[in-house]
Amino acid sequence: MEHYSFPATAIPKGYGAYSHAVVAGDFVFVAGQTARDSKTGLMIPGDVTVQTRRSLEIVEAILAELKLTLADVVRATVYLANVADWDEMNRAYSEIMPAPYPARSTPEAKLPNGALVSIEVTAFRGSR
Repeated sequence: MEHYSFPATAIPKGYGAYSHAVVAGDFVFVAGQTARDSKTGLMIPGDVTVQTRRSLEIVEAILAELKLTLADVVRATVYLANVADWDEMNRAYSEIMPAPYPARSTPEAKLPNGALVSIEVTAFRGSR
């Protein structure tokens, strides 16, 4: 297995004991990403739409570091601080995540630092 943590560029530095991504065979597991500013590490202001877009930008940047794209994602978990935000999150998600969409779960969860959304994905880097 290979573990990756990236310097703060388009990807905010991790603030916990985790890797941004772990490669295991043909699968890449990307840790949950909240809508943080890459330079300050602080949560960006905005509603769930803004935070969903930013979280996916970070996921996309992590995948790009590993020569993958959002089209390689086979599974996503989108944690919402308030499940009532599902419609707004889903609209933003569907504008960025390419079809055909990966399998997805969307549970409600207590999120850190005022985050409204956290997105983790599993990508496949094997042959299609």
